[in-house]
Formats: sequence, C-alpha cells, structure tokens
Amino acid sequence: MAEDWTEALPEAARAYLEGRRLDEVECIIPDLPGIARGKAVPASKFARQDYFHLPDSIFYQTITGEWGEAAGDDGFIEKDMILRPDMDTATAAPWTGDWTLQVIHDAYDRNNEPVAYSPRNVLKRVVQLYRDKGWEPVVAPEMEFFLVARNIDPAKEIQPMMGRSGRPAAARQAYSMTAVDEFGPVIDDIYDFAEAQGFEIDGITQEGGAGQLEINLQHGDPVRLADEVFYFKRLIREAAMRHECYATFMAKPIADEPGSAMHIHHSVLDVKTGENIFVDADGEETAPFQHFIAGLQNHMPSALAVIAPYVNSYRRYVKDHAAPINLEWGRDNRTTGIRVPLSGPKSRRVENRLAGMDCNPYLGIAASLACGYLGLIQQKDPLPEFKGDAYVGEGDIPQVLGQALDLFEEATELHEALGPDFARVYSIVKRAEYEEFLQVISPWEREHLLMNV
Repeated sequence: MAEDWTEALPEAARAYLEGRRLDEVECIIPDLPGIARGKAVPASKFARQDYFHLPDSIFYQTITGEWGEAAGDDGFIEKDMILRPDMDTATAAPWTGDWTLQVIHDAYDRNNEPVAYSPRNVLKRVVQLYRDKGWEPVVAPEMEFFLVARNIDPAKEIQPMMGRSGRPAAARQAYSMTAVDEFGPVIDDIYDFAEAQGFEIDGITQEGGAGQLEINLQHGDPVRLADEVFYFKRLIREAAMRHECYATFMAKPIADEPGSAMHIHHSVLDVKTGENIFVDADGEETAPFQHFIAGLQNHMPSALAVIAPYVNSYRRYVKDHAAPINLEWGRDNRTTGIRVPLSGPKSRRVENRLAGMDCNPYLGIAASLACGYLGLIQQKDPLPEFKGDAYVGEGDIPQVLGQALDLFEEATELHEALGPDFARVYSIVKRAEYEEFLQVISPWEREHLLMNV
C-alpha cells in the first residue's frame, strides 16, 4: 500500500484525521453472526501491507464459540484466508482513546476466489445476480434496538435502562418525543459518532417497547447499507456503554414487550434507464412488482433461518406485538409480513417486516433480496392483497429455529442464489447451535416441572 494511502480515504475519514496523526487501524471482517473479527495494527504497518490472514474457521463458530463440523473435505485444518481491505469502507472509530480507523476486509481463498461463506461475499453474489439481469437492487434498512440496564448476571431478567428523569423507561410510548428525550445523552453520542463516521441518519424514533428506539437509514446500495448497519451496531453499543447502559439487538430481550426488527425496504431499478421497475410510465404497478412480492411469499419461509437466526428470534413473532406472524401482503398495513408503504410512483417499494435485528445485516439483506430475485425470475403471482387485521387467524411461518432449519436445508433454489457452499456451512453451524441450546434447562422448566411432574 502506498505511503500516501490516507489521501484516498473517504471524505469523512479524512476529516476525522485532519491535523492528527493516525495511530491504529482495525482490520475487520464480519463473521456469520455479524460480529467484527480481525486484528488491530499500527498505522505504519497497515501502510506496508496489502492483505493479512485469518483462519477460515472463524466462519464455523456458533454464537457461543463452539464449532460446527463445516470444514469440508480437507478436514479442520484452519486454512488461511487472504483478507484484502475495501478502502471505501474506511471510517473512524471515534470512541477509542487514540486516533483509529476501521476498515472492512473481503475474504479470498488461496486461489484468489471469494470465500463463499463470508457474509459480505454472499450479499455481493446476490447483488450480482440482479446486475446480470440488468437490474440494480436498492434497500433501506430500519434498525430497532433496546437500551437496557447493565446486566452482568445472565440468570437475571433484562430491565429497561434508567432515563435522565431517574425512572426506568416506560413501555407503550411509541413515537413519544418525551421518551426520546429520556435517552438524550445516549442519542447525542450516537449522532456524534455517526457524523464522525460519515453516516447519515434519516431519523430516530421511540418504538413501542420500554427503552426501544428505531434508527432509519437512507436508501442505497445493499452492500454499502449492510456495511453501515454492521458499523452502526458497534457504534450504538459503544455510545450506550458511555452512559452505564447496554444497547441490545436481541430480537426479544424483554418478556411482554415488542421485539426488535430490521425492516428492509426494497426497490429495483433498471440499469439502463435508472427507472423503478415496480412502476410503469403511467405510475401504475407492474408485473415485476407482483412477482417480487410472490418471491417473498414463496421463499421467505425457507429463508427464515437466515433472517431469524437464533432460538430467541422466534419469540418476536407474537400476535399483536408489532411483529408479523404470516406472509400476507398489504398496502399501508403494518400487520402483514410484507407491506407496501405509502409513496409516490418513483418511490414504490416493498417492505419485508420479518427480519429480526439480531440477524447478520449482510445475510438478512441477501436472503430477502434472493427471495425477491427468485420471484422476478419465476414470474409467479402473489396471493391476493390482504385487507384488514392480519393477526386474525393462524400464522404461516416456522415457529421455532429447528423447523426453520428443516425448510432451509431443503431449499435448493435459495441455496443456488445464496451459494451452495454458504448454505452448507450455515446449516451445519446453525444446527450445532440449536442442538447446543436444547441441552440447556431453562428457569421455566425448573419452576414448573421440578416439583410438579
């Protein structure tokens, strides 16, 4: 890497370093859960290296740190991957004690081929499927999360954080500005960190849960937006830690409270014209618009194990708790799993409301786009638009992770879109994680079964 490499940094990173000496660079890559892995190196060393190595085994680990038997024919030899920086992702780490940049890296094997089960590569693969057809996918994610009191005992129930008033955050305060003000110091740091990193926040609102907030991001390129969500998760956690609380992206952290989703808005542009393929010249909805919705309806059950990746994820899908229980679609209807928001013709889009905030943003967006892509290719019609309250009646999505994994493992069309090698590794790792969970005896079992059965 050239000695003057800092001159080619993104504008926000250059502004952050102006008049300062860069101390350290964090070379990072998201793993299957979406955790940042990598190494920190002195800035002088980063300037001299074009890549670094990490073992491919980082993608075989469960969320608990155990290992899935996913190494393939060579066995568990922990082959080195070649990790190359994407300098367009260089951004500040403004919470550190020295002047530090973060840079996301892409993973390649010894033959210089993208590692198929690296989440960022999975998303790039799906985006390329669209581009090969002359389409450009556009997404806009929404991020929900809870600010909770510090919790150092896993056996203790999670409690809402203490607001500036000295009282715990209250539930059912959706869209309350007073509730947002309660978390003012944390939100101020989130804004400051985001500005230093060059991220634009479209808005922050109080959601329905106690201490639950939502951040909306501007629409754009799927890989860039996934990078931002990945960075935002760390940014928000660091901001919360400064104020003696935790930020959690768990799908359902508090019983009897709504869960946290990562709603994904989708539209698709024609590469040649730049026009939205969901509407025609007269502003009317097109056949591809219907096909995209049908793709979500037909393939999302099989993709649920990717967008709802943990046992806790399925606790979010509860009637009347602001989470969908089915794959109905409707216009301006927040009870359906697939929503068409109010918009002008050029902004016509489809919102997938099933993804949890606990999912890896690269994989969640990739899976949702893959379902829509299969719909565009297969050209099937969706079910009729649902009118009324979609919580009436029974749900039609898997209720537990084991059931979702069964569907995922049989979904060959989805595997082809996401990458067969990724599907193999993901299934093995998640199955190991699920089986590990089944060995745990819960407080509910001890309370109700120990002395009564």
